[in-house]
Amino acid sequence: MLYSLIRYLQAWKHYGVAIRELSNLDDRELADIGITRSDIPQIAWEHARR
Repeated sequence: MLYSLIRYLQAWKHYGVAIRELSNLDDRELADIGITRSDIPQIAWEHARR
């Protein structure tokens, strides 16, 4: 159980980093990589869970 909690906290940390990095891109840069602002939370969480 402790291992699961640690993994979740690490994923949450990576999620925050991904959110910040993607949010710093402008709309044109996001369009170039094929995502919109509304896609950011889902993509960040998928990335964090890997």
